[in-house]
Amino acid sequence: MTTSRRLADRKSAKFQKNITKRGSVPETTVKKGNDYPVGPMVLGFFIFVVIGSFCA
Repeated sequence: MTTSRRLADRKSAKFQKNITKRGSVPETTVKKGNDYPVGPMVLGFFIFVVIGSFCA
């Protein structure tokens, strides 16, 4: 076998193996939940600064 033939066979085998995996992807890849991008301490501090500067 030549190098290009071996490479083509390897790529073909990889593709054929991938065929059997189609359709078995989970419905969603993003986890659902009430997860905030910032922590509750940072959020509380931000609210404290905004309300404090508004009242001052």
